[in-house]
Amino acid sequence: MGSEPTNSRASDPQPFAPYRPPNRRWLPWLLLIIAVGLIGGLSWYAIARKDQNAERGGMPRGRPPVTVGVAAAGTESFPVELDALGTIAPVATAVVRAQVSGVVQQVSFSEGQIVQRGQLLALIDPRPFENALMQVKGQLQRDEAQLENARVTERRYRQLQAQDSIAQQDVDAQTALVKQLEGTVAIDRAAVRSAQLNLDFARITAPISGRIGLRSVDVGNLVGPADATGLVTITQTAPIDVVFAVPQDAVPELKHAISGGKALPVTAFDRSRSKPLAVGRFLALDNVVDTQTGTVRAKARFDNANGSLFPNQFVNVRLKLRTVEGATAVPVSAVRNGGDGPFVYVLNPAEKTVSLRPVKRGLSSLDKTQILSGVEPGEQVITEGADRLTDGAKVRLPGERGKGDKGAGDKGARGADGADGKGAGDKGARGADDAGGKGAGGKGAVGSGEERQGGEKRSRNASGG
Repeated sequence: MGSEPTNSRASDPQPFAPYRPPNRRWLPWLLLIIAVGLIGGLSWYAIARKDQNAERGGMPRGRPPVTVGVAAAGTESFPVELDALGTIAPVATAVVRAQVSGVVQQVSFSEGQIVQRGQLLALIDPRPFENALMQVKGQLQRDEAQLENARVTERRYRQLQAQDSIAQQDVDAQTALVKQLEGTVAIDRAAVRSAQLNLDFARITAPISGRIGLRSVDVGNLVGPADATGLVTITQTAPIDVVFAVPQDAVPELKHAISGGKALPVTAFDRSRSKPLAVGRFLALDNVVDTQTGTVRAKARFDNANGSLFPNQFVNVRLKLRTVEGATAVPVSAVRNGGDGPFVYVLNPAEKTVSLRPVKRGLSSLDKTQILSGVEPGEQVITEGADRLTDGAKVRLPGERGKGDKGAGDKGARGADGADGKGAGDKGARGADDAGGKGAGGKGAVGSGEERQGGEKRSRNASGG
């Protein structure tokens, strides 16, 4: 008998299914819910505790008052001034040159010396000019003698003509000779004056008063009128001018101030604008506007008696046009800038709150700002602590803070926040008595030393009971 084939798959045992862990996708959500619940519970507990402490300490709910500094708005006088950069310009500058050619025989000045007009600076060898003068004087004397002789002859001819003893032609010739000699004498006299002038030019004197510069010649040098550098340069330093530029927009107001006839004061400062160098007066305004800069050149004059201003020095110029009297002024720190423009915080003394007021600024000084509108004199404005303020916020003055903190405990002061510290301690102690517990006694007795000891005694009594 043949054997039947057996089904090996049917007889083989079935393999085990793979192990699948249980689905726990809900676990993170559960942890998230628990965390949110804990945060919510802690937040509720903190808010409730804060409200409880506020009720015990007498502190109002909401944002605590901000300690600020205040100043009263007053009236000030603001000068209307123009500031500009100027250059010191001497009133006069002279290059001293020789008027005649010759050899320098003497130098009578020192470099940097202050000289006066007409003072001797140098001497050119005068001997050639003295000889020339003597020569022309001799010619003058000769020609004057000839003229005198011609005049005597002319008078004699006229007497003879009256007697009809001489021809008219001889009289006319003698008269012409007299006129000729008169012209010769006039020429000789001019030559004498020229020679005398050349002799005077041998003495080189200062044409203006001022400060001597560095000299270019020494004794023994040959000098003449064609020398480009000359002997020395003199710069007048007293008085002295300052040239500066005025914006064309300020020209009408400046012309109006000048038309009043009053001298406008001008102050020159050093480059840092911290030290005034000299005070002078406005002198003149140019007649054209510079098209490249849009400014008009102006000039001020200074006495410069002490020599504080030096030629070609750069200085800062302040020109005072007028003065605004009785203007409302506040400290510079009180004015703040916002999206809608400048504003200040004004204190409401009765409510201890602040009000935000837009203002319009005017002139400014180093520490004051003019308020054209928005604040009246006498009102108190916030000068310190304004960064933490909003419109209607409660504030506290520095003196009030010091009074409230005196005698108050750590938690009593935080609860009262500006109220009487002693009162806060009493309230804390009464709260501890009402609670009657050990924890409440300890917390309520932090106001003062005596109440702290009382709280500890009550705590020990409560523990013993």
